[in-house]
Amino acid sequence: MTKLAELAEQVLDAAKRAGADAADTLIAKGTSVSIEVREGALEHAERSEGIDLGLRVLMGARQACVSISDDCAVSIATMAERAVAMAKEAPEDPTCGLAEPSQLATDWDVDALELFDGGDAPAAEDLQRMAIEAEAAALAVEGVSKAQGAGSGFSDTSLFLAGSNGFRGGYRRGSYSTSCVAISGEGLTMERDYSGEARSHFADLPDAASIGQLAGERAVARAGATRPPTGAYPVLFDERIAASLIGHLVGAVNGSAIVRGSSFLKDALGEQVLPSGMSLVENPHRARVAGSRPFDGEGLPVAQRMIVKDGVLQGWTLDLGTARKLGMESTGNASRGVSSPPSPSSGNLSLTQGEYSRDELIAQMGTGLIITSMIGSTINPNTGDYSRGASGFWVENGAVTGPVNECTVAGNLRDMLKNMIAANDARSHLSRVVPSLLVEGLTIAGA
Repeated sequence: MTKLAELAEQVLDAAKRAGADAADTLIAKGTSVSIEVREGALEHAERSEGIDLGLRVLMGARQACVSISDDCAVSIATMAERAVAMAKEAPEDPTCGLAEPSQLATDWDVDALELFDGGDAPAAEDLQRMAIEAEAAALAVEGVSKAQGAGSGFSDTSLFLAGSNGFRGGYRRGSYSTSCVAISGEGLTMERDYSGEARSHFADLPDAASIGQLAGERAVARAGATRPPTGAYPVLFDERIAASLIGHLVGAVNGSAIVRGSSFLKDALGEQVLPSGMSLVENPHRARVAGSRPFDGEGLPVAQRMIVKDGVLQGWTLDLGTARKLGMESTGNASRGVSSPPSPSSGNLSLTQGEYSRDELIAQMGTGLIITSMIGSTINPNTGDYSRGASGFWVENGAVTGPVNECTVAGNLRDMLKNMIAANDARSHLSRVVPSLLVEGLTIAGA
């Protein structure tokens, strides 16, 4: 981290010499390894190492961003000169600008977040062994005809943010993953499903064989899928994909959408958007979770906040720019890459879980659809009209009768979100902890 801090000072000094009024820099240095196998043999191996330096300069009410992948002094100086030249030609935006020193985060505990386990990077041979174990476990499931492949990977990324406003901060993040895709059936009757897991600590990653076995069992369960009937039925969004439904709410309360006026919730502040008793909480301080961070992309402190409380929308997700446009305060949700300015983004989210299990909700739904995977998307951000391709399982009289596919589910998100019933099956290690969600009266277009 010391080297990144020194590079950040070089970048800021170069921006000042180039004539910038203000500047900030984001530096990312990382290593990643990914292994893919098929039929027990190595199919693809990739290792990447590199450093990216991003610079944002401000000239009055104008800004520009430039990034490079070379940390030599000449390249840094050239980057700064080009950024200043670009900023001079950029359109004016009176809401752009760095945080005031009084707004900056000054105290955080990176160690408490446990974003990196401190272990040595796994050898490529070990990652390959894990992928082979996952594939073999999938193929061992009766009914699996083949495995599309399996993979395992590791990444180690260090980030450092610094600005001419005085902010300095950095942290390191790691990730380990294993996944597998299995296929059942042959020819036109083939069905595919997958399983995958990722953790920030290697010790928390599930056994590769269990991941492969689950992929195989899921693929076999989809064998013989048919199209469901057309009509209005209750739909259970399985925990695997339920977070996508909440993702539409999160997108609708994002400050960028509110500023553009392109949100079906733009007039819903202080109104009921979820069922009474249901809350949506963001918590950036959860240990060992991918979406945790000690500060945001503009150096502001981050804190737990209620997006929705007891069903009522509490506020927008804002960075400094969108907050200034709306006459509000940033919620500490700025996110950025090395080549782009900050923009608002949500991290770790948790939705209130219900009192019923997934099986109990299935028993209650009578006749309807369980969605386990989705494809395509036709979402009108202004009205909330919703239409997506889906597959999963059909339910009759509260019992699963068999797999279904090639259908479309449609409704309106405003109504869907206000009439959800949550199960209690959310996985606590995910960044978005969302249980299975039952929604009544959606339109299914099938056979």
